[in-house]
Amino acid sequence: MKILKRDSLQEGGFAGLKEHRLVKSPGIFGVNGNNDGSCPGLGNFVYLADARFMPHGETHMHSHHEIDVISVMVEGQISHEGSLAHGQDLGSNDVQVQRAGGEGFSHNEVNPDNDWNRLIQLWVLPEVAGMAADYKVYTPVVGESTRIYGGNSSVDFPATTIIDIALLENGQQIDVAGPYLIYITRGAGTVNAQPVEDGDLIQGDSVRFEASCDVQLIVIHIEKQQGE
Repeated sequence: MKILKRDSLQEGGFAGLKEHRLVKSPGIFGVNGNNDGSCPGLGNFVYLADARFMPHGETHMHSHHEIDVISVMVEGQISHEGSLAHGQDLGSNDVQVQRAGGEGFSHNEVNPDNDWNRLIQLWVLPEVAGMAADYKVYTPVVGESTRIYGGNSSVDFPATTIIDIALLENGQQIDVAGPYLIYITRGAGTVNAQPVEDGDLIQGDSVRFEASCDVQLIVIHIEKQQGE
């Protein structure tokens, strides 16, 4: 098991935000992309940035193609602008999934408030090229783990790379079998009895996480195929 602490990485940013980039796939960021100590990703999961938007900060309008862009709100609000679901508002714990596909999309995420906010941006490469653009917002439930990406063909965004958002209360546990990445975005707990906290990215082959207070977790893992 490996633990990467967010604050061990240099903070960067662009436009109206500051961010730490904890996951950067060499396929996108180059063979030297992880020289800063960042993680190369897992499966088709290729990017994770922990971002803080300045008061009234924004990303400015920009485009994506053949990438799935996921925004997980930690605290504060976002006003979403763009070619998909223009005018959508997001609050704490909400999750926005935008699929670019071959059609592509443009977007601008804006902090409408006078205070800093915080969100996590994730990128996943689609397993099938040329799909139509798509959009959905999820509101995870406290005390549960909510699937927001991946799984079989009956879900909104089918893929073998799976992303769950868990909002756990003190004493609740989750188990993950097989290769995983877990990012703690609120609270603290233990993984395999080792203490972890907000800003820790944990990587390993199997895990039991137990919350020691109210926790928000992002869990990335690979769906097991038949016969595995």
